[in-house]
Amino acid sequence: MPDLLGLLSYGTFFLVFVTIYGLVALGLNLQWGFTGLFNVGVAGFVAIGAYTSALLTAPDYPDQIGGLGLPIPLGWLGAMAASGFAAFIVGVAALRLRHDYLAITTFGIAVTLQLVALNAQGLTGGPFGLQFIPKPFADVIANNLAWNLAYLAMAGTLLGLSYVALERLVRSPWGRVLRAIREDETAAESLGKRAFRFRLQAFVIGCMLMGLGGALYAHFVGYIAPEDFLPILTFQLWTMLIVGGSGNNRGAILGAFVVWALWTLSGNVLRELVPAEHQARAATLQVVLIGLLLMLILLVRPRGLLGEEAVVSRHMKVSADEAQEE
Repeated sequence: MPDLLGLLSYGTFFLVFVTIYGLVALGLNLQWGFTGLFNVGVAGFVAIGAYTSALLTAPDYPDQIGGLGLPIPLGWLGAMAASGFAAFIVGVAALRLRHDYLAITTFGIAVTLQLVALNAQGLTGGPFGLQFIPKPFADVIANNLAWNLAYLAMAGTLLGLSYVALERLVRSPWGRVLRAIREDETAAESLGKRAFRFRLQAFVIGCMLMGLGGALYAHFVGYIAPEDFLPILTFQLWTMLIVGGSGNNRGAILGAFVVWALWTLSGNVLRELVPAEHQARAATLQVVLIGLLLMLILLVRPRGLLGEEAVVSRHMKVSADEAQEE
């Protein structure tokens, strides 16, 4: 019985992270999968959401800005607002860039934000991070497993609501304009669509979901530090989207599950097989394994496990691969 409870506790912990990464992957999918925006600064916007929610809801920090003690839902709304505002500022300045240039710019912004978190000790706690981030339901649920289950239900609800909302958006005329811009921006503009405005809207909404994911992470773990938002996080999330299938919201969530499962499984195997003094170096093998998975997926299923659906008519949908063959 204790082993079963331990397995259930670990499985719940694992699924909470899947829902958080799935939420961020949905935001990235809106940007890249539907709009073609090459955002390599995902970790930066996740960090903005995490730090904003922590500073709004945590108790007063001595000699530090923040710690307002607000309710957690207000912290999450603040995280989405801060990430959306940052995305608006970045988007106005950078979204006229294309492809590699946009990727370089967003990557530089993410690295800058990580360095700010590392050095702005009066705001972010510097390398020591922020502690005592409040956890929802902690006052009424004392059991660790029950609390994990409650948090999983809450995070899963937010993921489900985000999925439904995005599905309605991308299947609406607004979503069809995004796909038109992704395929041929010049043709879309020739039909009177202001491509920059639509690209900016998709970028802001996607980053708001990333900020919400960061806030959920902060309140689940209870502690955040700059090393939580290194570029490897962006690599993981891009891999999740590509493995699952960009342009497909269900694929983004599936990719989060598959890649995080491989990441945690490989980490556990390495901890068992590699001596303790070599584990820090052996941890890089996890990145190699994820890279191999990505190569395999690109060779076998170039559009991911669940490729984008191509609407041939109102009465028939096929996968993008089938449409290309026809």
